[in-house]
Amino acid sequence: MTSTDKAHTHTPMMTQYLQLKAENPDILLFYRMGDFYELFYDDAKKAAALLDISLTKRGHSAGEPIPMAGVPYHAVEGYLAKLVALGESVAICEQIGDPASSKGPVERKVVRIVTPGTVSDEALLPERQDNLVAAVYVEKNVFALATLDMTSGRFLIAELPSQEALAAELQRTQPAEILYPEGFVYQDLLERYKGLRRRQIWEFELVTAIQLLNRQFGTQNLSGFGVEKAVVALCAAGCLLHYAQETQRTALPHINAIHLAQRTDTILLDAATRRNLELTTNLSGGTENTLAAVLDKCVTPMGSRLLKRWIHQPIRDVAKLTDRQQTILALQKNERIDPLQPLLQQVGDMERILARVALRTARPRDLTRLRTALAQIPLIVENACQLTPCLDKMLSQLADFGELQALLERAIIENPPQLIRDGGVIAEGYNAELDEWRQLADGATKFLEDLEAKERAKTGIDTLKIGFNAVHGYYIQISQAQAHRAPMHYVRRQTLKNAERYIIPELKTYEDKVLKAKGASLALEKQLYEALFDLLMPQLAALQLASLVLAELDVLTNLAERAESLNYVMPTFSAERGIKIKGGRHPVVEQVLKTPFIANPVYLNGQRHLLIVTGPNMGGKSTYMRQIALITLMAYIGSFVPADSAEIGQIDRIFTRIGASDDLASGRSTFMVEMTEMANILHQSTENSLVLVDEIGRGTSTYDGLSLAWACAEWLARKSQSLTLFATHYFELTALPNQLKGVANVHLDALEHHDTIAFMHQVQEGAASKSYGLAVAALAGVPKAVIQLAKQKLAQLEQLSQQTAELNCNVQGDLLFHADLQETPTIDPLVEPSEVEIALRAIDLDELTPKQALDKLYQLKRLLK
Repeated sequence: MTSTDKAHTHTPMMTQYLQLKAENPDILLFYRMGDFYELFYDDAKKAAALLDISLTKRGHSAGEPIPMAGVPYHAVEGYLAKLVALGESVAICEQIGDPASSKGPVERKVVRIVTPGTVSDEALLPERQDNLVAAVYVEKNVFALATLDMTSGRFLIAELPSQEALAAELQRTQPAEILYPEGFVYQDLLERYKGLRRRQIWEFELVTAIQLLNRQFGTQNLSGFGVEKAVVALCAAGCLLHYAQETQRTALPHINAIHLAQRTDTILLDAATRRNLELTTNLSGGTENTLAAVLDKCVTPMGSRLLKRWIHQPIRDVAKLTDRQQTILALQKNERIDPLQPLLQQVGDMERILARVALRTARPRDLTRLRTALAQIPLIVENACQLTPCLDKMLSQLADFGELQALLERAIIENPPQLIRDGGVIAEGYNAELDEWRQLADGATKFLEDLEAKERAKTGIDTLKIGFNAVHGYYIQISQAQAHRAPMHYVRRQTLKNAERYIIPELKTYEDKVLKAKGASLALEKQLYEALFDLLMPQLAALQLASLVLAELDVLTNLAERAESLNYVMPTFSAERGIKIKGGRHPVVEQVLKTPFIANPVYLNGQRHLLIVTGPNMGGKSTYMRQIALITLMAYIGSFVPADSAEIGQIDRIFTRIGASDDLASGRSTFMVEMTEMANILHQSTENSLVLVDEIGRGTSTYDGLSLAWACAEWLARKSQSLTLFATHYFELTALPNQLKGVANVHLDALEHHDTIAFMHQVQEGAASKSYGLAVAALAGVPKAVIQLAKQKLAQLEQLSQQTAELNCNVQGDLLFHADLQETPTIDPLVEPSEVEIALRAIDLDELTPKQALDKLYQLKRLLK
């Protein structure tokens, strides 16, 4: 049923509902009716399935039964949380009219729209994760992303050079909702996300966007924010702000600035690298055994969220990183960690409380938590001041909130009820008129006691007592055995099984007086509570700044604690290119091992920039490579690192090509995934990039895989000259150091004895002597007969392929660095294999033309077959 149905065929109430539903056609409408939020028609069917609630019927409208489902208003948060987690949005429709004076249905309107990306309610939010709504837009090959955190007011825009970069940013930010324009051609980028919202194209118009943003910030232009040239990103920002205003239906004073993210400010991490390094999410999709799980012991939720942002966006500003390091060091040396963390814990989630204050949705207990947070600030300053110039500068941004704290102490009782509608929130003595109404209402106890004693004495009925309930109000109750003795002026109000209830004029008069007092008291209390928001609003910006400072102090104190507890050292930064780590450890693996972690070094610089890493499966190659990336990343967030010492040079990007998995949903095989990720590395890496490549070429035939691995390693060594660790089982690649400058061999050692193998997990210079593949297979439980047969086949294969495999690698590896290869090669079918082999051994590769080299390659492949 839709709003296009003829209105006169429906009841007045359903006509009202259908009009409101027509204004919100694509989302669930929670329609307030008394103590329930009701859903009708298709909304009811959908909600019943999603929430596992009963689907019923409510009479008839337009001659048909109306499907209906409902949830109690007092328990609505739990249902909203479930819907938001499923990516659904809900329009909350409240009764705003007075039922007593309404002719026809009570007036209702949608007061807010709850969406996954714009929720601010505490119960609906992941406590220690950012909750973002994003907008994407593409114009003239510029990929734009705007993100808004409704719970902090953080509004960011970025312009990106490619769809791969946009995919990486979406993977980093993990928006709860994504807005995109009609006709968006890069829909495949969004398919893995929930909460997709198609928006009309006019919402992305630049002129409209600039007008909206200026109106929001109270500015004439956007030059003060440094974003005026990012026109494509501003289009996305305009749509995002329009959506925020549409859903919140109120002013958004906490959104007071917009910032342009510069890619040159941070170390860039693509989606594959974030996944492979398991920064905040492990490969199984959980949060256990990740870098964040080890580093994040922050005592406030807002500190935890900030630390995760740091982990995903390591900065390149060495001066700022040095300030962080010095603060961590000072907190340790001056033993300020233990005094500060309990104080910071009392601050709580000040950031999100302030967002609810700005939206005027803060609950009484939010204000008491804010009051507690403000009380901690002087104590925090006292414990953290005069440690470092950087920290003193941070603390100087904390305003004096003494008057505000005193206001909240006067206004709100110590332990208020959860909701203002319950009353009893405003403290006694805050408002004289409120105190008078309360005294009148609270005086009922003495009056009723006196009245009860007087009526017992007059009537002689010893079972007479006075009571109250919400349905019938005040009453005189007499047992059935004595009801016949009730005086004539007692008017029966209710009959029970064992008693009769009556009302008398004196009690009725008092009831009216008390109920009026209670109603007036509650109405005034709500007015005073709303007025508190008006008093808080002028200091909102200063309060927001304070929450940012306290969150950063929490992160730095947490990192100081982690460094102390986990035996981390302060890394140093070098202007020279390279990474020098002594005794490096994997920060996550060392925490889950029951035995001591074997620390290992790494030395990378301009003269030694590519390491060929060999060793057995399970020998620790992947762990070794990942720990170097994680130590580097930790250094660039300002953290101390798990090592004996670390000197880190300039890094612009971190790339990883680790692991192998099909992307079946996109129709991509293991090999296609490998090649796509490898292509990104070969195109984007520079001499200041850190590149980790693990087992490239496993997804295809042996010779194709070997050739590709060789060619990729040689490209990284010659062309990009990135700081690279290249793990492989192709032992032919260990010949590269003899042919190329800047390449060296390292290996992880193992000891083999009969059919057993012991992994030493120690990195040694030089190539591994063998792969130990059969020993690992035996360790895994492969039958001994199979192992014996494999040994025989291995001996045969090694004898046959020893010369030809190396020759094949040399030819293919060198091809990439010759001139244009567009000519089609010819293959002479008369050439005998023996002649090809002799010819290829005799030639000087550097003297080959591209066409000749490729001809010889095809001939060699025929020989190998």
